[in-house]
Parts: sequence; structure tokens; C-alpha cells
Amino acid sequence: MAGSTSNATGTWAIAGFLAALALNAAPLMAQPATGDACRLLADRGPVWRAATPLARDEVRLTFVGHATFLIESPQGITIETDYNDYVRSGRVPVIATMNKAHSTHFSFSPDPAITHVLRGWSDIPDTPAFHNLAIGDVRLRNVSTNIRTFRGTEISGNSIFIFEVAGLCIAHLGHLHHPLEPEQIQAIGRVDILLVPVDGSWTLDLPGMVDVVRHLSPTILIPMHYFNPWTLKRFVEQVRDEWQVEERAAPELIVSRTRLPQKPRLIILPGR
Repeated sequence: MAGSTSNATGTWAIAGFLAALALNAAPLMAQPATGDACRLLADRGPVWRAATPLARDEVRLTFVGHATFLIESPQGITIETDYNDYVRSGRVPVIATMNKAHSTHFSFSPDPAITHVLRGWSDIPDTPAFHNLAIGDVRLRNVSTNIRTFRGTEISGNSIFIFEVAGLCIAHLGHLHHPLEPEQIQAIGRVDILLVPVDGSWTLDLPGMVDVVRHLSPTILIPMHYFNPWTLKRFVEQVRDEWQVEERAAPELIVSRTRLPQKPRLIILPGR
């Protein structure tokens, strides 16, 4: 895999094979802010289909499954989050972001037609990845987090990615393993839409993740990375007094800043 260390491939493969094993919690290392605020899955075929054009103040999010979303901007810039070899949208994105806690969050062989493949880790040990990309009507940046591994804590092994599209700030928490420090929250900045893993075991435990959500205080909260309806329900019950719950029949959501809900809302999108 391009951009990986030579001795890491075997470890990642083992991590993917043993992904069901829970690991121990670890603290994070924050990356300084760089800008203004702002079921193990088999491939069942593409979910993307020809979509209606977006207005210049709209963004489309499609939940592909697991931790993967397809984000589309008004100018047609597409982003696929936690791009991997198991769950893909069926579309070649302009930008692919990846994390490496497990093999369901990165690809050994990303499509060569992808313009920007952004890894949430650095080749240099204990050094955060740094991304601050502006392309078309999209700005993207990251905040590094630590991960748990079979050998202990890997400093800055993953990233939270923040996407600024159509005046909205969308944060994808990736494979978050630990609570956020105040400087981390400050670096993330304003969050309008939060994509949050809610499994409560492979990622941060449920009380810790709920605390992260409350600190970031998004207007729209979209759960991901859960493996059965009971896991999802457990998270929903913890936050439903603060986020009004809405369940959608279709996996896509079109949002604009002017049409954000008056009250915070948790939106459940179906995914594979």
C-alpha cells in the first residue's frame, strides 16, 4: 500500500482478520488547528445512482455503510470517507480519506483514478498526518488521534476529518478510540453535521462517545459503525433527550445551512 511503512502491512492484515477483538483505551495527541471554525461487511454492490443536481448551497451525504459516506458538493467534488476494500459506493471519488485501525477503514489498493488519497496517519512514527486541502468548493482538514494496537498505543495513528462544503462543517470521527482533549475540540471547531461511530466497543465506549458528541454539539448527528439494531438503539437512548430522532428510508440526505433543523436532530440513515 503506497504511503505505508514497510513493516506495517502485516500488522494491518492481522488487525483486519482479528477486528472483532476489543482493545484498551488510550489518550490522544491533539493537532493544532489549521483554519477557522467551521456487521463486518461483504460487498453487496454499489449504492450510488445518478443523482439530481445540487443547488449551490446544498451538500449530499449518502451512507454507504460501516464508516463510509459519500459526500457530494454543488460543484461535483466527491469524497468517500474511510475508503476501504470491503464497502465502496461504486463511484470513483475525487477525494478518499482513510484510517488504519482496522482494514475495513483503509484500502491496500485505492482506485488509481482517485485524485487525492488522504491517509489519516503519517509514515513518521508518533507524528501526526497533516491535511489542509482546498479543491473546488470543498475544504478538507484533519485532526490526529491515537489508536489502540496489539502492541500498545500508536500516537497519531488516525485522524478526524473535517469537511467544509456549502457553508457547512461536517466532521467524521473515524475510528475514534478515546475522549477528546479541550485543544482537540477547539481544533475541530464548529460542527454542523457529525458522523459518529456508536459501536461502543471497537471504538470509544458508549459513555465516552456520548460525552464527545455533547462537547461537539452538532445540529445534525448521524450514527455509523454499528453492527446490529440493538447497538444503535443503545446509543439513541442515550442522546434522544437532546437530539430529536428521525429515521430515513433512503440512505441519502441533502442539507443546506439555511435548512438546518431548528432543534438538534439525530438522523438514522440505512446502510449496508
